[in-house]
Amino acid sequence: MKTIFGFLDKPWFKQILVAAGPIAITCGLGMTEGYSAILLPQLQHENSTIKIDTQLSSLIASMSALPMAGGCLLGGFFMEKIGRRAIHIWSCLPLTLGWFLIALAPNTLIILIGRFLTGVSDGLLGPPTGVYIAETSHPNARGVLIMSTCVAITAGVFGVHLLGTFFTWRITALISGLIPIPIVVLMFFVPESPTYLAKKGQVDAATKAFYWCRGESRESRKELEELIERQKNLDDAPKLCLLDQLKNLRDPKFWKPTLIISVLFFTAQATGSNAVASYSIKIIQECGLKGEIFDEYLAMVFMDSFRVLASILSCVLVFKMTRRNLMKLSGFGVCISVFLLCLYLHFFGKSIQYHPLVVLALLMSYVFFIAVGMIPLSWTMMGEIFPLAYRGVGTAITSLVCYVFLYLAVQTFPHFFEFFGSIIGNLGLYGVCTLVGTLVLVAYLPETKDKPLYEIEDSFVSGKGTRNAVKDT
Repeated sequence: MKTIFGFLDKPWFKQILVAAGPIAITCGLGMTEGYSAILLPQLQHENSTIKIDTQLSSLIASMSALPMAGGCLLGGFFMEKIGRRAIHIWSCLPLTLGWFLIALAPNTLIILIGRFLTGVSDGLLGPPTGVYIAETSHPNARGVLIMSTCVAITAGVFGVHLLGTFFTWRITALISGLIPIPIVVLMFFVPESPTYLAKKGQVDAATKAFYWCRGESRESRKELEELIERQKNLDDAPKLCLLDQLKNLRDPKFWKPTLIISVLFFTAQATGSNAVASYSIKIIQECGLKGEIFDEYLAMVFMDSFRVLASILSCVLVFKMTRRNLMKLSGFGVCISVFLLCLYLHFFGKSIQYHPLVVLALLMSYVFFIAVGMIPLSWTMMGEIFPLAYRGVGTAITSLVCYVFLYLAVQTFPHFFEFFGSIIGNLGLYGVCTLVGTLVLVAYLPETKDKPLYEIEDSFVSGKGTRNAVKDT
């Protein structure tokens, strides 16, 4: 019996168990992002009891993104005050409440309040998820475990779209609200982050948690000693006033990774990933797929399935490819796919030579390259790149940047569509912005694959420069 269940004591299994809670909760982020794609068409149906116009549609779609920015600041603050694990547990409260309000909503106001609450929850998860997984996993497993959160996001988008295809928006919201409950139970059985415990002066608890997650190999002992020593140095450092703390933000260990991750998040949102998730039906219809071979809902589910498969593939590629090469594959792949799609729609969109399977294939290629690299890399590297002293504030600020870009992408989609007069304008703009962001990242994105967190931190010391941090790619 001990042999059969021996894997339960293996560090790799325990690291997966620790990551399982944050990964599953992150699925709720995908469901929140994708929900408007099935909610809006049902509300706009002539038989709907709740009527909305174009302005309300835009507000409902972007309402969950609006509080994500503020939520991530709270997430960065509370993950340092109450712990990485604790903030994951508490974030489930507004998530469940928000979904239930939507399910029971008698009018658009309650829908907006529910969307706001789910957005707050998603924002709270922004900073701690990648950090918690990074601080409890082995460097070789860190990348795939953090990237699994992006698989969860795409699975959440797929799941809510699938539910919305067969059920009403109310039932879909009700089912979505039940998902976080068993996850909270799971997280009571895993330890808090050793880094957080060390920061709170609980060295014995930190040691126990670290060995529970990582085992007691010589490599693990070395990394634990380094963690405790660096935390001790931070504790022994003189306490600074607010003005001096702000001056410390000029430290290259803070501003360089902050700027790099902000550009990475900009590029990830510039691909149009969240606009596609929020307006899937609209985009599919404008690309001419309505009533052709697949109806728009079936085409949406088909694209979502492909997005999930691409996210799973990214977890394989992260073992085989460097972070920089995966970023290049994703960024340039998005540009090529979206430009080809725009050209095809421009020249053949209204001609007898138009073929829906070509458009569907290009759309699938587009979402594939988004999901295979740019989106998962953003959250993976945010959890890896910040030094211990700035991990809370750094992840909070960059998560804020991410959600501001997310809100702008979702909010501006219908306005850009009206401005350009066709979907080609929106897609072309996404392609140009993605190309610019990718070229910047080619020059400055550092390599973090398989490196201990303290080595990544030391690559940003004053005088080395960001370009030197790119070595070992």
